Amino acid sequence: MGIDDFGGGQSEHSDVLVVTTNEAPGYRVEKVIGEVFGLTVRSRHIGSQIGAGLKSMIGGELKGLTKTLVQTRNQAMERLVEQAQARGANAVLTMRFDVTEAADVGTEVCAYGTAVVLVPV
Repeated sequence: MGIDDFGGGQSEHSDVLVVTTNEAPGYRVEKVIGEVFGLTVRSRHIGSQIGAGLKSMIGGELKGLTKTLVQTRNQAMERLVEQAQARGANAVLTMRFDVTEAADVGTEVCAYGTAVVLVPV
């Protein structure tokens, strides 16, 4: 598995800047649009659950589940960016992830932040 299987984030060619900070150096906020989020819920298939159960008995990283969570977070972030663009933003400040169990059938991942219009200073 390559580096992209275990990490994520924004591509450098995105039209929407996404940062976890309250501001972006070199820019000022011209307009606050408001909260945006991207949400996805993924279920785990029986094979990965059995494999994870066996692996948890002997210890070690659950690589299959790690890869699935990375894909899920990336999908939530893509949806966040789509929402921001649709509302006229060119940036999302204070982006965060929230991860919870969804009704014992899967994992809910929500990427959220504040959509804004930034201009260079």
